[in-house]
Amino acid sequence: MIRMSTCYRHHQTICTILKKVFKVLGYTVLFLIGFVLLYLLSAYALSRITVQATDVPPKNIAIYIKTNGVHTDIVVPVKNEQYDWSKEIKFANTAAQDSTMQYLAMGWGDKGFYLQTPEWSDLKFSVAFNAMFGLSTTAIHATFYHAMREDTSCRKIMISRASYVQLIEYVNNSLEKDANGHAIKINTDANYGNDDAFYEATGSYSMFTTCNTWANSALKACGQKACLWTAFDTGIFLKY
Repeated sequence: MIRMSTCYRHHQTICTILKKVFKVLGYTVLFLIGFVLLYLLSAYALSRITVQATDVPPKNIAIYIKTNGVHTDIVVPVKNEQYDWSKEIKFANTAAQDSTMQYLAMGWGDKGFYLQTPEWSDLKFSVAFNAMFGLSTTAIHATFYHAMREDTSCRKIMISRASYVQLIEYVNNSLEKDANGHAIKINTDANYGNDDAFYEATGSYSMFTTCNTWANSALKACGQKACLWTAFDTGIFLKY
């Protein structure tokens, strides 16, 4: 009888512990689901709120926003009277080394994601986790183009010279510089094609500061229409 009573008490103790564990797990799952829903709802709502443009005419410089369906790039002229990007983002740093290119697309993002995830199927948990919680470094992906063609994934924005100066400053501040003040090329074989290269960047990527947040902030910095905040490209392109 004593043995049976002891076994019963052990069984009750185990049951009590398991109940507590499952209760904690249940609350954790509910919290995660609630957090994801709140995040998505906030991203949707805040991206629909428009920060109005403050730029004033004359607007005689064409820039572009370009998306691959997930990630937004800011596209600028390679060279004009105000600035020559090829002095920092060099043609020689690409496989093609084609100096006839007219436009430069730049996007900011998580370095690990850029260099270790050529396809979605290659995404590792460690890379995703570090990117979500700001635990890794960042990079600028720079791609040269001969011409830009407007369509649903590429929009032209005309801006003033004064606003272009602000955009130049914003992007330059996002590039990490060496001791001589020059952009630092990342030596890698993970380039996407013959006309692109990666550069070290400033800042920390997270679920609250994404590649699209960076592009949206670039538009704000140069006085163009933008989202109040966005994690995704959709909100930006709805403005244009």
